[in-house]
Amino acid sequence: MRIFEQLESQVRSYVRHFPTIFNKAKGSYLYDEQGKEYIDFFAGAGTLNYGHNNPRVIEALIEHLSNDGIIHGLDKATTAKKKFLETFYHTILAPRRMEYKIQFSGPTGTNAVETSLKLARMVKGRSNVICFTNAFHGLTMGSMAVTGNAFYRDEAFINRANVTFMPYDNYFGPDFDTSKYLRKFLEDKSSGVDLPAAMILETVQAEGGVKVARDEWLKEIEQICRDFDILLIVDDIQVGNGRTGTFFSFESSGINPDIITLSKSIGGGLALSLVLMKPELDQWRPGEHTGTFRGNNLAFVASSELLSYWENDNLSEAIRYKEEILHEELEKIAAKYPDVEAQIRGKGLIYGLNIPFQGFCRDVSTEAFGNGLVIELAGAEADVLKFLPPLVIEEEILRQGLTIIDESIGKTLEYRNAMRKGSVECL
Repeated sequence: MRIFEQLESQVRSYVRHFPTIFNKAKGSYLYDEQGKEYIDFFAGAGTLNYGHNNPRVIEALIEHLSNDGIIHGLDKATTAKKKFLETFYHTILAPRRMEYKIQFSGPTGTNAVETSLKLARMVKGRSNVICFTNAFHGLTMGSMAVTGNAFYRDEAFINRANVTFMPYDNYFGPDFDTSKYLRKFLEDKSSGVDLPAAMILETVQAEGGVKVARDEWLKEIEQICRDFDILLIVDDIQVGNGRTGTFFSFESSGINPDIITLSKSIGGGLALSLVLMKPELDQWRPGEHTGTFRGNNLAFVASSELLSYWENDNLSEAIRYKEEILHEELEKIAAKYPDVEAQIRGKGLIYGLNIPFQGFCRDVSTEAFGNGLVIELAGAEADVLKFLPPLVIEEEILRQGLTIIDESIGKTLEYRNAMRKGSVECL
């Protein structure tokens, strides 16, 4: 690992948590240079919903490259883009009776968020945007302004202008409806909250601690937007692409966002991000919002292949089946170790196990890594184990990974109890 310490910036993160050199990956497994096998419950932070090196993608990419297919094309028309647009329309939009124009922003999720905020402000002629507590929308200037975690909001570079934070669903507990709180601020002309151009939210706050908004709350937020002429932006970058069991995470609520951002798994592991906007919002002048890598042709090829998973309900049904396993096993783990006071929350194949003791989840992740499992943390205090396996993970591998988590929690608890007992004996 010396070369990384010598040459790579201190900003590197995941390499510190998973200190090995990965060499290969397939399906739900990673392999390091020594050949050690790791079950992947991280899936590239939600980028690899369809697994590592999905064979459909590999075959299509090899064919595209072998035929000298376009790799970089700015926003020119290409065969790969044409196929993607046709496939996305016929497989995703048309069956759901959704009408959206598609904008290809820069290659990452934060680019899509920046684009959506810029578009909303331009269309509405207002600058304020309402976002929510514990939100994570990216780390470029505009996206960071609507991201809640204090770790990222340094005074040296945060832009706090024209953003208002409001409490997310269940922020004050189940007996307090935060949508009514928000509505009151907008109704009161002396509240100090400027009428926003847009509200931006995640239906499941992934980085925020796997917090799931109720469908009723989402519907009320949408109604508020309609009542006050505010655009509703749903950030589906991490929890879209099937993560919650349906292609879009908000489908069960029945809401109809004005703007949707997509990235991560839409490119099948390759960089791609989209902004879906209602047709009447497409008020850009040609070239008004641009970028060198707006539209990755290799990602178009990959995505066109992976969208075939959504031609029927098989994947959704498989996700629901595996969600039952995941939820049931986490309940067993929570019951087995009552001392850790674990709380379970999630939807589809994104789940969180909240353990409210400082450093406990990090110790569990480290122990699990030593036993062949990659899992990351979430929440402002890094007190949530975030379960994010590939959607296509086999049941046997899912159960094996959960066994490692079970054993890792037991080992961590045993070690901490021994340390506590040792400290008492020393006194």
